[in-house]
Amino acid sequence: MTINPGTIAMLYFKRWTIEKTFNNTKSNFKETKAWSSNTRSLENQMRLTAMSYNLMRVFEEISKTQQPELIHPSDKKYSEALEIRQQQAQKRDRFVNPLFFQARISRISSYTIRAVQNAIAENQGNGA
Repeated sequence: MTINPGTIAMLYFKRWTIEKTFNNTKSNFKETKAWSSNTRSLENQMRLTAMSYNLMRVFEEISKTQQPELIHPSDKKYSEALEIRQQQAQKRDRFVNPLFFQARISRISSYTIRAVQNAIAENQGNGA
């Protein structure tokens, strides 16, 4: 009862971004079923999936800084709207919840996934 309703809504929003991450791994990484019923195998699969996702996320973020044209229009629109909202709030001596300014977790682009897949396939073809 002591938590601000806006904070609860923001935490739910952040939870939703985590759900999108799981969806991303199921859809793009084709991680739809377990490798084994063994607990250790399942833990290893989860770790490998998380590491793969995080590496892809790093590649995605690096590509956005090196090639800003790869930033999705919806991300640009969100950032611009958030900046306007912050300016309006400041004029009224208020502020926008800081959690809004944390990076949004968006779907890893198919461009990034294909680039990594092609790099792996190329290295396998070279005997690496």
